[in-house]
Amino acid sequence: MKKRMVHSLIGGALLGVVCVVGASIRSDFTAPADFVFSLWYNRVIIGLLIGAPWVKTVRSKALLRGGVMGLLVSFAFYSSTGFQDPVSFVAGVLYGVLLEGWLSRTNENSAKELEKV
Repeated sequence: MKKRMVHSLIGGALLGVVCVVGASIRSDFTAPADFVFSLWYNRVIIGLLIGAPWVKTVRSKALLRGGVMGLLVSFAFYSSTGFQDPVSFVAGVLYGVLLEGWLSRTNENSAKELEKV
């Protein structure tokens, strides 16, 4: 589980950078620094939740879980900013699915490798 958490936090931080770049471009680089940091931090929190020690499940349920976690965390950010950035809200949901998909793919490959031994 420690490996899952580390990978998820790194993935969340990297996706946060992607999101910050996108938000900066959309705002013509006029977005306030506190908004940009909050957006990045939001993605790290998504990574924290996705990386938690969840019960193992089939991949489709894991992807749904990632989407729900991304939705919940992104909605908190979206509502706190006065519902000003719907693109970032939707991106948060997609990032949750991407992170969970990446982590569940890694877990499936590890399980297959263990079966070979």
